[in-house]
Amino acid sequence: MALDAETLSQLLDTVGRFVDERLRPSEQQVEDDDHVPDALIEEMKQLGLFGLTIPEEYGGLGLDVTEEVQVALVLGRTSPAFRSVFGTNIGIGSQGIVIDGTEEQKQRYLPGMASGDIIGSFCLTEPDSGSDAAALRTTALPNGNGYVLNGTKRYITNAPRADVFTVMARTDPDTPGARGISAFVVDADSPGIRLGKPEKKMGQKGAHVCDVVFDDCKIPGDALIGGVEGQGFKTAMKVLDRGRLHMGAVCVGVARRLIGDSLAYAMERKQFGKPISEFQLIQAMLADSETECAAAEALVVDAARRRAAGEPVVKQAAMAKYFASEMVGRVADRAVQIHGGAGYISDYGVERFYRDVRLFRIYEGTSQIQQLIIAREMIKGAA
Repeated sequence: MALDAETLSQLLDTVGRFVDERLRPSEQQVEDDDHVPDALIEEMKQLGLFGLTIPEEYGGLGLDVTEEVQVALVLGRTSPAFRSVFGTNIGIGSQGIVIDGTEEQKQRYLPGMASGDIIGSFCLTEPDSGSDAAALRTTALPNGNGYVLNGTKRYITNAPRADVFTVMARTDPDTPGARGISAFVVDADSPGIRLGKPEKKMGQKGAHVCDVVFDDCKIPGDALIGGVEGQGFKTAMKVLDRGRLHMGAVCVGVARRLIGDSLAYAMERKQFGKPISEFQLIQAMLADSETECAAAEALVVDAARRRAAGEPVVKQAAMAKYFASEMVGRVADRAVQIHGGAGYISDYGVERFYRDVRLFRIYEGTSQIQQLIIAREMIKGAA
């Protein structure tokens, strides 16, 4: 249910102050330690950040997607690793349960996720299936009143900290493609679950990913999300639609941060006796970044409003995520160029963002997958 304007304004102001006063000063520490301080995580819990999108009846704030993207725009003003701490709880780690879960599943998991006492994680990608998600091989075969899970999930965000996994697995090995896939909610302490070592990544230090291996992992029948087999792929796609709007908004927020830093630097840095902001080639880079960022924000906001109104937004969500993630990469590249040598040095933080934003074009669906979705929806509409 949408918040009233005053309450939403207060929330955005509170999150903005937290970003500016607590998170931004800790960015280099997180980069150096590859760890978000526990004290900051506790503050995130107190602010309700773990439950932004979880319905109020289960302890969350119940933001609709238009409000969620406004918060994401603010969260984008700092290192993506901070948002990643609770990102799975408000997105792919919880929304499968919110959208398609049984009432018993919602009661069991959502209150703990909203408080941050339970960390959720989403297991879809595998060693041999990423963009082709319908080709996944992990199986969940009937075993008495439950199932036995076998398979490996790869690059799973927040897996090292997770208390529960949303797992996509094939319940009907004889049915190819998406129709044989089901979704399960699996406790992380279930026997037969093993975690791989945390991956060393290009960027986003402090946000951890690893493999999750299911080896004859026995789970009860009521772990099946919604109690219906064969609906898992549909659940995953519903979750990703909203997630793509969230990520698009984060990309815009990061771009705003980089544009602001670049403009400030250009107005202070002098060459040939005057600020480099007076040089037209620098102005061109600033203007391109500002214009592309505004266009990305318009795409995100428009798609969010459509979704909140109940319209199908498969194409719009794909366009927003595609354009915004590509846009922030170009903005980061220009930011390094405007800063010159300083942009390549870690003291200014620009090179860190340059590395961090590269991932946005890959997860929640690569740019190439977004292009295919957009074209497919165009053809479907024309037909």
